[in-house]
Amino acid sequence: MPDDAVLYETRDHITTITINQPETYNALSKPVRDGLRAAFRRFEEDEDSRVAILTGAGQKAFCAGGDLKEMTANASQNLGKDFVVMPGHNEAVDKPWIAAVNGHAVGGGVLYTMLADMAVASTTARFKMPEAMISRGAPWSVALAGQIPRKVWFEMAVTGATVGAQRALEVGLVNLVVEPDALMDAAYELAAKVVRAAPLTVDATRRSIQAAAEVGQSAAWNAADEHFARVYASEDAVEGPRAWVEKRDPVWKGR
Repeated sequence: MPDDAVLYETRDHITTITINQPETYNALSKPVRDGLRAAFRRFEEDEDSRVAILTGAGQKAFCAGGDLKEMTANASQNLGKDFVVMPGHNEAVDKPWIAAVNGHAVGGGVLYTMLADMAVASTTARFKMPEAMISRGAPWSVALAGQIPRKVWFEMAVTGATVGAQRALEVGLVNLVVEPDALMDAAYELAAKVVRAAPLTVDATRRSIQAAAEVGQSAAWNAADEHFARVYASEDAVEGPRAWVEKRDPVWKGR
């Protein structure tokens, strides 16, 4: 990864991607942006990795969003839709990933919390969208539809209100809140549950959820039936019930 701005490590089928710029509150500088794009591509292609955890180094910030010094040096403030890597939007990532949020999540930090399939936050996490305060915007926040109440979304996007960890849990932005020193253990535990699940079911569930977010209910049902047809016709569909009856852990083949 460029200048070690983003770290990548895999063990037990779980990849940890760490934004490694704590001195700049893990802001999305060019080395970080390039590193994240490379990391997500590596994760997508890594057959040994089943789930990823994205976090930020240090305790102060998960990600402070755009690097304002770099942005103000740009002659045009229209940075383009591909300025930041967004898995599922401008970068194909078809495997689940979890955000482990420590400290401040500002702008892009909210983006990555929102895009993740699941999110764990420390009690110190603070979520903030300050774009309206500096005459910018958060077009990426359309993916918040269906994740948090519309009124909370508007409040965050327009007033720059800071949302604490407990409030983020209450409105559905995160799945779990833990003490700071338990954050990565909690994220790993959640990731390990994904690893233990039948891989074809994980994939079909994820695709069905995405379809439900993008189309109407009837079309989403049809899409889900198509995604799960492969699951029910698989060897794993036989192995799962058999392992349950035999009181042993299933051996998934992903086919």
